[in-house]
Amino acid sequence: MSSLKVPPMFNQVPQPLRYAEALLQRFASLARAANSDSLLGGLVEAAAQLSGCELSQLYLLDNTHTRLTLSAEWQNGLLQPRESTSLPSDYDGEQLLQYCLCQNQVLSLNELDSTLHQTSFLPDAAQPWRSLLCLPLLDEQKRVCGLLLSASQLSRDLQGFAGSFGHLGGFVIAQLHLLQRLRAPHSEKLVASIPTPCASGYGLIGDSPRMRSVYQLIGKVLHNPVSVLLTGETGTGKELVARAIHDCGFRRSSAFIVQNCASLPENLLESELFGYRKGAFTGADRDRKGLFDAADGGTLFLDEIGDMPLALQAKLLRVLQEGEVRPLGSTDTHTVDVRIVAATHRDLRSLVEEGRFREDLFYRLSHFPIELPPLRERAEDILRLARHFADKASTFLQRDACRWADTTLEHLASYAFPGNVRELKGLVERAVLLCEGGELLPEHFNLRRDSSSADNTLNLRERMERVERNLLLDCLRKNRGNQSQAARELGLPRRTLLYRMERLSISPADV
Repeated sequence: MSSLKVPPMFNQVPQPLRYAEALLQRFASLARAANSDSLLGGLVEAAAQLSGCELSQLYLLDNTHTRLTLSAEWQNGLLQPRESTSLPSDYDGEQLLQYCLCQNQVLSLNELDSTLHQTSFLPDAAQPWRSLLCLPLLDEQKRVCGLLLSASQLSRDLQGFAGSFGHLGGFVIAQLHLLQRLRAPHSEKLVASIPTPCASGYGLIGDSPRMRSVYQLIGKVLHNPVSVLLTGETGTGKELVARAIHDCGFRRSSAFIVQNCASLPENLLESELFGYRKGAFTGADRDRKGLFDAADGGTLFLDEIGDMPLALQAKLLRVLQEGEVRPLGSTDTHTVDVRIVAATHRDLRSLVEEGRFREDLFYRLSHFPIELPPLRERAEDILRLARHFADKASTFLQRDACRWADTTLEHLASYAFPGNVRELKGLVERAVLLCEGGELLPEHFNLRRDSSSADNTLNLRERMERVERNLLLDCLRKNRGNQSQAARELGLPRRTLLYRMERLSISPADV
């Protein structure tokens, strides 16, 4: 027996071979569970008996990741009745559970001290709880979906059970999802097969592959405190994604503050962000808190971060690194707990190379970038978004929902939407206003198209010029008419771009 090599997972477990055999028996037993109650109850029973603990609890997040519910509990050899209540939506006051859930970290305490640790989630017992093991459970997409907890009234090292319990809990989560799909009524399956805005989209609309990738990234960062950088063209919905990260994350009960860094001059933006003390400048007749203080405990969304002046970038870097804010006119700093979500439509890496954006701030912000796709790269979502905007506009105008002509849908599906979702929203709302017969027709939509697009008699040179014109227009619109930025993106000298714009009859009004 001594010659057998013990897998690393069992190195810290007493009698590892017997433990491995008992673990396999638990896997087999849980695989035979016929319903969710017996499955979840079997998990907490297995965790308690395998670890020799008096208590085991299972907490699960709901589909929206906004509530953590005690789903099963095993104590002193008995499965306890399920509680109908759940923890607060921000898990405030439950620091141990919050740490495991939000940091995606295993927590093992050999000496649990109720005077130091908040343990109100543990049930009352004749003897105090002395040791604790809490680990996050992951679903099939490797997202945190719950917690498995074991506690003992003896001082023990439970860390060695974390690896096997993680595998056992992941197996149970997969089995639970399988049972839910199998037990769902046929009508529910039909409804579920139709893509709709749901919890997996965090309130966002779209089921295209590009958007599904965005949802996966949001899920990774949802319960982690890291800063997020949202990139993408103008109108792709960066503020909506930032709000989704806040509303579905652990800071949802605190403030969500928005500031556009391009909308204010440097001095005013600095006082707006950091606040000021009385007498800091002419007109400062009282102390005023800044947006970092207003967002303390919550999220600050900095839109158009690429337009922030260099001097302010240094102060922002200080907040990101040290969590410290110094108001204007003050020599003292104070700490704040703010998650930064930044957004830009510009290429920050290019700005760094040009010396217009701090390299250290760029790397600090880009720890977790999320690129939002332009609407032309998620064409499958265009019609769903259009219907959604039309229904909202009809409700606002207190009208019956408009019907969609087939030719209208074809019209929209073939358009490139240089203004992305924001342009689509404006076009649909205008069309609903113009619609008087209850049916949305192509003439209700003002889509910009080349008059020559339907001409099949063009020769090769004319067709090449049309392609070039569309490319230049698209790049100029993407850069909001900034010719220097468009030229850099196209790899052209600015004078060459101006020459081609003149040759192809592109004026600022076309942009």
